[in-house]
Amino acid sequence: MPARATNDDAHRAHLAAVFLDAGGTLLTESPPRVEIYREAAARRGIDVSAPYLRDLMYRTHAELPRSAGEHFRYSQGWFRTFIARIFRDHLGLPSRELGALENELFTRFADPRTFRLFPGAIELAHDLRARGLVVGVVSNWSETLPGVLDGLGLGRELDFVLVSSLERCEKPEPEFFRRALARAGVEASRALHAGNDRERDVQGARAVGILPVLVLDEPNAPADDGTARVGDLIELKQWILARL
Repeated sequence: MPARATNDDAHRAHLAAVFLDAGGTLLTESPPRVEIYREAAARRGIDVSAPYLRDLMYRTHAELPRSAGEHFRYSQGWFRTFIARIFRDHLGLPSRELGALENELFTRFADPRTFRLFPGAIELAHDLRARGLVVGVVSNWSETLPGVLDGLGLGRELDFVLVSSLERCEKPEPEFFRRALARAGVEASRALHAGNDRERDVQGARAVGILPVLVLDEPNAPADDGTARVGDLIELKQWILARL
């Protein structure tokens, strides 16, 4: 899918840094999170369908505030509340079994083998840095993300990883993007952010003056506001290098 032309050519000509979203852009869980949760429930004698559990996970996520006590969203402390709501409050798991379940799930999601990179991820970061660009991952994620990226072989190709659970702010908040700019040492007019979410990635980046690119493998996606759009990471690399 070719990227649509935008009015940001002057912006791109001075590009010095590229920020990349993680989940859904660079990598994905394999199998999906709902299957991992369903398998964990089955090992404890709880039979739950994937559609019901998926809906329950979405609803629980929406109900929880971004801070559960002192724990910011996606930190392990926040996920303890999330897990308890799902497994104890909704699925009936005895409280005495929560500790072992938490340890199992935290270990699983800290393991790089739970994830797979999309084609072209390592080459994208490597080739952009070879051209002198600062490359960072900017993601709403738990504190385990740097270790996951290291284990997948991507970490060595990055200049930094900015994680919402550690920063205690998140996309699409302007402050999160400003911290990415500070880490990269560049002004917003010299940065690009690529991600798969129109609100968190596109609107969030644009709000502080960063050029957004939507990475969206949806050939029939509706037209949007003229944001540049590519179909995958291989096309993203070609799109960026062609405009340096």
